[in-house]
Amino acid sequence: MNIEQARFNMIEQQIRPWEVLDPAVLSLLAVVRREDFVPEAYRSLAFTDTELPLPEGQCMLAPRIEARMLQELQVQRHEQVLEIGAGSGYMAALLAHRARQVLSLEILPALAAMAQDNLKRAAVMNAAVRCADGAAGVPGEGPFDAIMLSGSVAAVPQALLEQLKVGGRLIAIVGDEPVMRARLYTRAEQRAWSQTDLFDTVAPRLRGFPESERFSF
Repeated sequence: MNIEQARFNMIEQQIRPWEVLDPAVLSLLAVVRREDFVPEAYRSLAFTDTELPLPEGQCMLAPRIEARMLQELQVQRHEQVLEIGAGSGYMAALLAHRARQVLSLEILPALAAMAQDNLKRAAVMNAAVRCADGAAGVPGEGPFDAIMLSGSVAAVPQALLEQLKVGGRLIAIVGDEPVMRARLYTRAEQRAWSQTDLFDTVAPRLRGFPESERFSF
């Protein structure tokens, strides 16, 4: 496989048509080696338009979803970012290239270790992975300029929204199958948040978050 050609095709045929047009994001996707964050057994599929299996029944999101969320969060070089759901560490690596510091929380020990190892091998020095339940965030260490939930939730906990700085943004995929939406929350004032629906998609659940109440008749 011609890896660089496959990377180019991923960007031009999957990501750009999905309204990812920010030159900085596109350039970053060409530089950060996605294949180094994919389990060895699936490395030949690193650039395909699909979710890829990770240990513990988890998976990497499709490249176009990762790229679109990264673009919409608009992380700046001076910002401190919290990620919920480290997975393989790939999104933390992308965020770290745009931010001052990234903290990624992963509830599963095997994945937390994998993500930390991948980041170390990729020489990403400004991202740290912590094995922790991300649903509550890290109340004593915020507030954050940006928060990314790298998976879906039924609803975003208020505790996470309150860990944003005023002007800070949080992006998450919210809802229940078959209807989920990527949604951007902005802390407009100390006690006020706005939200914008960005695009429809479906993504695997993040563990540790409460589910919607379901009624049976």
